[in-house]
Amino acid sequence: MFQDFKAFLMKGNVVDMAVGFIFGAAFGTVVKSLVTNVVMPPVGLAMADVDFANLFYALDGNTYATIAELEEAGAPAIKYGLFINDMIGFIILGFVIFMLVRMITNMQKKEEAKPAAPAADIVLLTEIRDALAKKK
Repeated sequence: MFQDFKAFLMKGNVVDMAVGFIFGAAFGTVVKSLVTNVVMPPVGLAMADVDFANLFYALDGNTYATIAELEEAGAPAIKYGLFINDMIGFIILGFVIFMLVRMITNMQKKEEAKPAAPAADIVLLTEIRDALAKKK
């Protein structure tokens, strides 16, 4: 049973999938940083200096100036600003993955479009046929 499991893990598809998960997690971190540190500050500035990371609704009825104060108090809250940041990150990540898949699909179509060279025996038979046709 261990040998079967080892053979399964060493198949190319499983290894490729594992590499894809690791790369995807790292890429997700980069996209999250891009959204949090590059995209959202100008968007917040354009929207009357709004910091999306500090948009929340405290469920305990108290008022908190920042999300850090809210978390320090341990109060429950709906953190819709963080949700907006995550949704923008999801959209960017989804778009990038869509573009990668589209690019790979186009490359595969180009490879499939190239006709395969005929086999050597077919070429030889064609030459024999053409030579016999010339003799007649």
